[in-house]
Amino acid sequence: MSHSVLVTLHLFAAIMFVGTVFFEVLILEGIRKPLGREAMRNVELAIGRRARRIMPFVMIALFGAGLGMAWQFRDALAQPFASHFATLLWIKIILAFSVLGHFIFAMAMSGTGRLKSRHFQIIHLSVFCHVVLIVFLAKAMFYL
Repeated sequence: MSHSVLVTLHLFAAIMFVGTVFFEVLILEGIRKPLGREAMRNVELAIGRRARRIMPFVMIALFGAGLGMAWQFRDALAQPFASHFATLLWIKIILAFSVLGHFIFAMAMSGTGRLKSRHFQIIHLSVFCHVVLIVFLAKAMFYL
């Protein structure tokens, strides 16, 4: 698959995933107190059900395109400290797989009904920090 197709697919999947994370952290957390515990729990459950249906496909597209792009940079990745680009790309990949781990953990907990509001908050804040760094690194790789 061509690099431009992979970049476009990766970008659209990233917009969906990062946009969802930003919404949940910056918007949803802001309505937690006014809504109250029970209403917020219902919102979290509804979002969780919807996310379990959509996000696996988004993650497959995001990681599939990301791995396709990484394959095109395999020579740089073979020497992670040879350039700023390779080092930053490795950090980005490590952060992305950490996000994937968070996602799998949250989906498993949510699917079994064990995802509590506190878990929801902590996971989303952690993923938020990860994706902010990933977005920064995505640009920094080409400018530093």
